[in-house]
Amino acid sequence: MSRNARVRSESGIYHVMLRGNNRQQIFLTPQDNQKFLQVLKECKALSGFRLLAYCLMGNHVHLLIKEGNEELGQIFKRIGSRFVYWYNAKYQRVGHLFQDRFKCEAVENQRYLFTVIRYIHQNPLKAGLCTCLEDYPYSSYQEYLRGQYLVDMDYVTQYISREAILTYSKEAMTEECLDMAATASTRMTDEEAIEIIRNVSGCRNVGDFQKFPQGQRDFYLFKLKNCGISARQISRLTGVSYYTVQSIRGQSLD
Repeated sequence: MSRNARVRSESGIYHVMLRGNNRQQIFLTPQDNQKFLQVLKECKALSGFRLLAYCLMGNHVHLLIKEGNEELGQIFKRIGSRFVYWYNAKYQRVGHLFQDRFKCEAVENQRYLFTVIRYIHQNPLKAGLCTCLEDYPYSSYQEYLRGQYLVDMDYVTQYISREAILTYSKEAMTEECLDMAATASTRMTDEEAIEIIRNVSGCRNVGDFQKFPQGQRDFYLFKLKNCGISARQISRLTGVSYYTVQSIRGQSLD
């Protein structure tokens, strides 16, 4: 079946989501996050795009990009090849890391530009990864808060002040972006979920999941919930009670 052509943006600005292949976890350590940001910086210099907002989540990435010298497809081919080469070498793996086709939407006006920035900044809050936006280290909210490093803040602040963006980012969302609700509703097969459980926890046999110490088990449960697996599916495939899975919030692994 042929793929639908992407809608071209008259403004050259796109909200893009990169998802892990089979929804697998991408960023397993702080080094993984830092390397991806380093690759973004390198590719900005080569491709000439402007980065207006970003957020790195466990199994996906949100980017708000204005095209420069290269079109979107070439930009992400460059980003993907650099990061995946490093990632596969680090984890001694082969094959794809990201889904073959990234998801994107055109951003054509100022109102929606600000809406997308707010949506991107609120992703970790919505996923339960932090209790306030200031606490999440891998989003551009930190850059708007403390001064730019990677984002091209000057493009946004020609329309609205930095302080106004920070305030707006905390306001309640009234609309979804990038048709995420429809994306999230796609049911994951048990085979896909089992593969993710193995990748995240390192279990050779999913039944071994119950043998983890409670703190380690709960850490992995939290990661699995943020990979898009439902609490009921996690419970069914790991043998951990639904109530336990449902009650899991952010965990740290010492």
